[in-house]
Amino acid sequence: MGYRILEIDPLLKNYEGDINLRMENYAHKKAELLPDGRPLTEFANGHLYFGFHQEKGGWYYREWAPGADAMYLEGDFNGWSQTSHPMKKLDNGNFEIFLPGKNALWNGCRVKAVVHHGGKVLERIPLYAARVVQDPETYLWCAEVYAPEKKYRWRKRVFHPKKPLMIYECHIGMAQEKYGIGSYAEFRENVLPRIQALGYNTIQIMAVMEHPYYGSFGYQVSNFFAASSRYGTPDDLKELIDTAHTMGIAVLLDVVHSHAVRNTNEGINEFDGTTYQFFHEGPAGDHQAWGTKLFNYGKNEVLHFLLSNLKFWMTEYRFDGFRFDGVTSMLYHDHGLGSSFDHYDKYFSLNTDTEAVTYLQLANELIKEVNPEALSLAEDTSAMPGLCLPIEDGGLGFDYRLAMGEPDLWVRTLKEVPDEDWDIWNIWYELTGRRPEEPVIGYVESHDQALVGDKTVMFRLCDKEMYWSMEKKTQNMVIDRGIALHKMIRLLTMSLGGEGYLNFMGNEFGHPEWIDFPRQGNGWSYHYCRRQWSLVENHELKYEWLNEFDNEMVHFAEQSELLTGDAHNLWVHQGDKILMYQKKGRVFAFNFNPTRSFGGYFMPVRTEGDYRVVLSTDDPEVGGQGRISREVVYHAETIPDGRIGFLVYLPSRTAMVLERIGSQPGRKKASGRKAAASKASAAAKTPAAGNPAEKPGEKKK
Repeated sequence: MGYRILEIDPLLKNYEGDINLRMENYAHKKAELLPDGRPLTEFANGHLYFGFHQEKGGWYYREWAPGADAMYLEGDFNGWSQTSHPMKKLDNGNFEIFLPGKNALWNGCRVKAVVHHGGKVLERIPLYAARVVQDPETYLWCAEVYAPEKKYRWRKRVFHPKKPLMIYECHIGMAQEKYGIGSYAEFRENVLPRIQALGYNTIQIMAVMEHPYYGSFGYQVSNFFAASSRYGTPDDLKELIDTAHTMGIAVLLDVVHSHAVRNTNEGINEFDGTTYQFFHEGPAGDHQAWGTKLFNYGKNEVLHFLLSNLKFWMTEYRFDGFRFDGVTSMLYHDHGLGSSFDHYDKYFSLNTDTEAVTYLQLANELIKEVNPEALSLAEDTSAMPGLCLPIEDGGLGFDYRLAMGEPDLWVRTLKEVPDEDWDIWNIWYELTGRRPEEPVIGYVESHDQALVGDKTVMFRLCDKEMYWSMEKKTQNMVIDRGIALHKMIRLLTMSLGGEGYLNFMGNEFGHPEWIDFPRQGNGWSYHYCRRQWSLVENHELKYEWLNEFDNEMVHFAEQSELLTGDAHNLWVHQGDKILMYQKKGRVFAFNFNPTRSFGGYFMPVRTEGDYRVVLSTDDPEVGGQGRISREVVYHAETIPDGRIGFLVYLPSRTAMVLERIGSQPGRKKASGRKAAASKASAAAKTPAAGNPAEKPGEKKK
């Protein structure tokens, strides 16, 4: 009997052998790592053995360095002598030293490993260091022993993430308005309350794993077990996570297991003097586009390191799961560079890194073993079949995939297509087409679109006009268009684009400009590497409108459980630029027409009854013109040709959401006389029997 993935997607039956190989590789590797049938949680304990550990009578330091001829420990404790404290060589390439005495090492004591390899003496940062700091004068990086007298005491001992996920993607360092690097404490005090007020129930934190180059956005990791010291201490990070939990907010770590920084003095590259300790040798070990090193997922010691890393972040810091960066790069030997995944052959070929596939299966199994409620998200552009299906069904075990085609859709549309030529059918299919039973996180833009070289949606819509036309008293057609479409695009994507939703920090209010980290080319300026919260706090500026709409939209989605269930297309008209659909009992109507408002437009629904507007992009409080009334009650009835619906006014560049209610005294109903008079014109704009018109051929994503 085949795996369930073949039933879910019949097109995979031609690749049954590949699915079987996937599962055979997984079973074989698991048996190899755990020959006695133990769970992965008992295997992924490298952090409990290696690194620095204070025990009765002194300190142990252990390291895995199979290529080293000899090892020593140096630091503040011995005046930085490179020879006074030799380490004992154990089996399997492991080294150990015991330092007697409670105060042999101390909190803040700086240390480094000294590796002898092939006649060379190499200074290295311990692989499992929990804290790595940069000297402000020499700019050199060094490990610090982290052993505060009092262990952090968690206030929220048990936490249950909420679903559907409403994710606020954020970066600690650039989360403040000041010209400088923000801290864990500042984020906890200043930003978490904003996130809670907006209604987001999850934060996804970037750039926590230590990285030597700030401008890498945290994606060139040097020290996998160290929380970045730029923002504060490990306990500061714990307090941030603890506080988020008390506020009902889950915390995901943006984990980077797809590659590592090539630096040797700061990172794990050539720790023992060899290139192959963690990474492939030769060209296979180098990512040509990123200039980084690539893990050898076929090596059991590498799996031990990476799986232990996941367990460490979940147990030591109580992260609620992970967003795995660069999954496409992991899955394919060519890292997906320049590939168009337009045929199933692209997923199952010699280009597929089957060892990486197995690692991701093991990683997701471990995550659920540590915490059954933990979450894992995959950043994958290829839409690998089964990525978000359970392992036992033939999948890789992720909970969600980021819908990376959605921001690409909006960039292409805004950049290349005039408003009057938007393809409404294509937008519908791009936002609703996904693999069956494989949940995705929908989004308009993430940090990728906010980086210098690209543009946020708001800046792409308004560009330089944002510099002098964002005062509420200032009229500007470019800004009016931008504000209208910003709200419509977000509502459409949130309601159709996935089983979860993501927003990058500040984009909810249309944060201007781009992100440009301090670098030589900009004079090491922090001007574009911060969040200007004062813009949204200024009641004279239009940013407040966008923020208020995002607030209303997110809370509406949560209260109505909008991100669950399927959407049913009610009506698409390419010429009118109208899209209507129903989801969770709510009816959505979008008029993307840049110039035409429609009076008496027939709105098909699936159930008779009274309907009322519960969300509108045209409310004055969110920057609209107040043309859509929330007081009118529309009566849906069956007309002679069998369709059910009512007439509605659809102003240009607006969207509204209606829900069915019972007849309520004091509510004004839409005119029945007007409805009757418009039936003939509505019929010309409505598909027969209420089915979508102009339906193109189905396409597989």
